[in-house]
Amino acid sequence: MKILITSALPYANGPLHFGHIAGAYLPGDCYARFERLKGNEVLYLCGSDEYGVAITLSADLAGRTPKQHVDLFHEINKAFFEKLEFSFDHYSRTTWPGHVPTVQSFYRDLADKGLIEEKVENHLYSEKENRFLADRYVVGTCPKCGYQEARGDECQSCAASYEATDLKNPRSKLTGSPLVLKPSNHLYLRFDHFKEQLTTWIQSKVWKENVVNFAMRYIEELKPRAITRDSEWGVPVPGMPDKVFYVWFDAPIGYISAAKEWAVKTGKPDRWEDYWLDEKTKLVQFIGKDNIPFHAVFFPAMIMGQNLPYKLPDEIPANEFYLLEGRQFSKSEGWTIDLEDFFTKYTPDQIRYCVAANAPETSDSEFSWKDFQMRCNAELLGKFGNFVHRVLVFAKQQCNSRVPKRGELHEVDKKFSQEMNALVATAALHFEGFSLRKASQTLMELSHLGNVYFDMKKPWALAKDPASRESLDTCIALCVECIKNLSLLATPIIPHSAQKVWEMLGFTSTLAKGSWKKIHETPLPTGQHLAADPVPLFRKVEDAEIEEQIAKLHAMAKLKEKPMETTSYEAMKETISFEQFDKVDIRVAQILEAVKVPKSKKLLKLTVDLGFEKRTIVSGIALKYQPEELIGKKVLLLANLTPATLMGIESQGMILAAGMGSDLELPMIQHLPPGSLVS
Repeated sequence: MKILITSALPYANGPLHFGHIAGAYLPGDCYARFERLKGNEVLYLCGSDEYGVAITLSADLAGRTPKQHVDLFHEINKAFFEKLEFSFDHYSRTTWPGHVPTVQSFYRDLADKGLIEEKVENHLYSEKENRFLADRYVVGTCPKCGYQEARGDECQSCAASYEATDLKNPRSKLTGSPLVLKPSNHLYLRFDHFKEQLTTWIQSKVWKENVVNFAMRYIEELKPRAITRDSEWGVPVPGMPDKVFYVWFDAPIGYISAAKEWAVKTGKPDRWEDYWLDEKTKLVQFIGKDNIPFHAVFFPAMIMGQNLPYKLPDEIPANEFYLLEGRQFSKSEGWTIDLEDFFTKYTPDQIRYCVAANAPETSDSEFSWKDFQMRCNAELLGKFGNFVHRVLVFAKQQCNSRVPKRGELHEVDKKFSQEMNALVATAALHFEGFSLRKASQTLMELSHLGNVYFDMKKPWALAKDPASRESLDTCIALCVECIKNLSLLATPIIPHSAQKVWEMLGFTSTLAKGSWKKIHETPLPTGQHLAADPVPLFRKVEDAEIEEQIAKLHAMAKLKEKPMETTSYEAMKETISFEQFDKVDIRVAQILEAVKVPKSKKLLKLTVDLGFEKRTIVSGIALKYQPEELIGKKVLLLANLTPATLMGIESQGMILAAGMGSDLELPMIQHLPPGSLVS
């Protein structure tokens, strides 16, 4: 079987960290390594995503050209992947010349089918910076509440959502320069034409529930989406000078152009077609959850609009976020790991195993130094490494470092052999099902099984009785067989250590190029030489060094902290009379339902019970409260406020909250029933 595997193209605007590798890269590499062992024809592709406004802005701030900027981070990230021994068949970049005609060909096919429309609209333009600015680089005065530092798409103060062009006094977030409205024509892809086709396609997939649900929500609200930008840095749009393709449009096409570059480098330029244009190829795309709409909706629609029969994804095993000690990795906040220092103390296999064993497959997970120490000491060293070392040392002492002849199997031996084979089969299913956590657990279960069998058989006691020689030899032969299977299970996850074990078993071949089935089913030859001087695979990670790393992390974060600001209080509002206050109707309301408002970071849509009626309320509390934790809570509602429409939803009142700066807290009522009057 041909299997085409991709990992999300990392944006060449900064260095990668361990948080990135947990989502799209380590799972992809382990899967590729496993499928090669299974004998499948694998093409594993990745590369740098190198266009976009963000790169031009970062390059300007760094005093570099965009090309110099992406050249720097392309090499940094490529070296990081190499350090972690990722087995890409090709690592490309979207600035290679072959990417341009591939993107333009995609565009032409879509245009020829009437799926592209051109519209002239006003966009915010910085005369000082001589460019149009995307929403993320715009601030201004909120058109709803007057907050003066509102973002380009949503107000942090009142949670209103709007177009950036609605802002009052808009200015550049980077330079503070005023912005003006300037007409600009852009091309839009008619995604709304793909709703039915995408829905049918997605519903036919047995994917992770989060991927399917996320994709279906996007499909329901599909509308034309701009595919061009006013810039000089990007793939040129045919017939439109000073326009380039929006980076979200050209980046996924990079998977196809990467395959073309790989084919050219193999000396067979058309070889890419054997993967991308063959319906029998299996396409698996590894991504983080933030990339779901692009890979499960937008890119598939773009493929559906092509003349060539490109492969649609067969699997999109999207993973959740990977945190550092409970917080998001952030270089700007000092909450990160010094990679240069890390690799002077620890091995790539240690971090590969630690991430795999706690991979964010169904929910967010995290790297913590204490967990890293436990994984290294209790599992890699205490179970896996300990079993390999103790067996090979014993084989040196009692079997002259050779594989002994296996004698008659007794019940305990048969049970061990059967359980060992079952775990190998289980591990294969976990690798095939994209479950690194369970595959890692199975590796440790097999290590534990070997240690338990070794202790039960007590070969050191058998060595004292010449009559027990056959039982001793059988025990060591089976234990060596277990080590062979351990190296097989380990090679997708910790390839360097697995190869060392393979060589200690007397092999000179490359384990990663072997056959899973043949290695598992072929017993080690009797008399084969084993390592004469077996060495421990892993060292103990001491408490002191872990405490040092934790202290270093907090020290880095402390240095990046902003100076403590003096608490500033909102000015008192003008005095009102009791008669004015008496007009305000505040009621106890119980929250029955709560959901996030699509395309808004701050808004929740609430259904509340006032006792005498139910109402819909839109509240800007999503950054502080998760929907599920609000169900059943009783809050205070300003009930006689004139209804207002937010994000297309009529809000029939306002939830009251206390705030100080960015902090927010809801006052909760415990005993009074819904509808109670607050006075």
